[in-house]
Amino acid sequence: MGTRVKVLSVFKALHRTRQTVFKDDNRALAAAKLKINEEFRKNKDETSEENIAKMVKMGSDVEAVIRQTVLQMEHVGDDTLLLVPREELLLENVPYCDQPRKKS
Repeated sequence: MGTRVKVLSVFKALHRTRQTVFKDDNRALAAAKLKINEEFRKNKDETSEENIAKMVKMGSDVEAVIRQTVLQMEHVGDDTLLLVPREELLLENVPYCDQPRKKS
């Protein structure tokens, strides 16, 4: 896959993740958009294949961290926050069992 294609796919993945993770939070959406665009513009003149590969790897890692670890919360009172988890972050809560479960 060409370098340009890799860079564009990471750019698009970051923006898709931004839209999913910060859904309904216009301020966070705008801030993330500005930061992503700023970082890509800052490095647009890079020509070293090695440096570009490192930056693509870092962009992919950042996308994974944001997707897997960022949670949204809402203020519902002066001292109260409401956690709004995304569906893909919810894990099945089952007690530990020595015998593996059978897949159905």
